[in-house]
Amino acid sequence: MAKNNQPEEAVTGQVLLYTKPEPLNPEQHGKLGIKKVDAPFKMAATQHLLPLTVTEFGLAALSYPIIFVGESYQPVVVMGVRDGDNLYFNAKGELEAETYVPAYLRRLPFVFAADETNENFVLCVDTGNPQVVPGGELKLFDGNEPSALVKNAMEFCREFETERRRTEDFVAILKDLDLFEVKEALFTPRNEDGSPAEPQKVAEYFGVSEEKLNALPDAKILELHKNGALSQIYAHLFSLLGWERLIIRALTRAPAAANA
Repeated sequence: MAKNNQPEEAVTGQVLLYTKPEPLNPEQHGKLGIKKVDAPFKMAATQHLLPLTVTEFGLAALSYPIIFVGESYQPVVVMGVRDGDNLYFNAKGELEAETYVPAYLRRLPFVFAADETNENFVLCVDTGNPQVVPGGELKLFDGNEPSALVKNAMEFCREFETERRRTEDFVAILKDLDLFEVKEALFTPRNEDGSPAEPQKVAEYFGVSEEKLNALPDAKILELHKNGALSQIYAHLFSLLGWERLIIRALTRAPAAANA
């Protein structure tokens, strides 16, 4: 469905976890609905990193390390120590209870597609998602009108886009202040006698430098506090304590998988 009465256009490019996003319209998708399933996020079970918006840092920090990756310093949650293995999903493809579900997952199977100006958006549905089926319990349309589900999805995607842009602004602040540094996640195994062995590097990533942060002038710290960036920075730093839990989770799962 087009936003701001803009014409619908073909969707180009690739979006993580989406296989066939199509601009939503009653002619093409009028008989489709969303099928209720026990594992709605199963497609993320092979993703060890998932995008995160800055306003999610506080809640996500309780479950996962939050790091920054790539040339754009995209914030992501770390859900596994190696590509293709998400440690928070069980064998049935169900996300463990009491772990935070990133908004990126919660908007599935809907997504906004932007035009070339990146100002106008079209609501799309991923017809490649196994939950999108003819006659699904949750209808996409009531006749030619969007259903309550679609209206809620439109609002959620609109809010997500707002948060995505806020995240870009947050990252820009960190870059302008030169607060990023390369960090390492280390694991120290134990020798047979119980003494610490040589530390092993598990991951290398971008994170905020506490040294650079503490060296900022008081006026700049106050500015970060007033614009909300400081609390998000500390949430990121706090989340890094979760690397140890994540590594222990990986070590615990490995023997279980071998036995199975």
